[in-house]
Amino acid sequence: MRDVHWAKRTFDFCCAAVGLVVLSPVLLVLALAVELTGGPPVLFRQQRVGWNGRDFTLCKFRTMTVLADAERGAFAPGNIQRVTPLGRFLRRTKFDELPQLWNVLRGDMSLVGPRPEVRKWVEVYPERWAKVLEVRPGITDPASIQFRHEEEFLARSANPERTYRDVVLPQKLDLYEAYVRQQSFLGDLAILGKTAWVVLFPPRR
Repeated sequence: MRDVHWAKRTFDFCCAAVGLVVLSPVLLVLALAVELTGGPPVLFRQQRVGWNGRDFTLCKFRTMTVLADAERGAFAPGNIQRVTPLGRFLRRTKFDELPQLWNVLRGDMSLVGPRPEVRKWVEVYPERWAKVLEVRPGITDPASIQFRHEEEFLARSANPERTYRDVVLPQKLDLYEAYVRQQSFLGDLAILGKTAWVVLFPPRR
């Protein structure tokens, strides 16, 4: 098992390093676009719970208007009115997630793994999260693909926070736990491929 984890970490590190170098012009252009269209800050930083329950700072390109306490985990599910025009493009293309390659390089995250949550939601189902956090969180995973329209779904709810806690999060945890049980290198490659496919060729709804 240790060899498997070491091989995955090596693959993640190499891909993240190459990705940051190759995509550096794209990252610069996107950073300038966020700055020019919405002002600072360019990056959205938020404390998330990572591997073995340790907190880390997750980085994304900012896609919403600034909200006080958001970086500490304030919850605004389905609040798509705050998404900027550029932010809608970044979210649709998943370009907003590119800064997380730095998290992968640092070892906070993996390319593939359960998406990290804020501590508030980890404490709702602590026993389930303890199993999920036996692996590094990832940029993408099966739940990210299945719930890629999560915000729109929550926006239609009369009580988005309750819907997230009682409906969405338990289903995500089912997928996270299944990933932890079944993870493999080939499986990760398949998830990366499927993620790229749904981003490039989104299915009709």
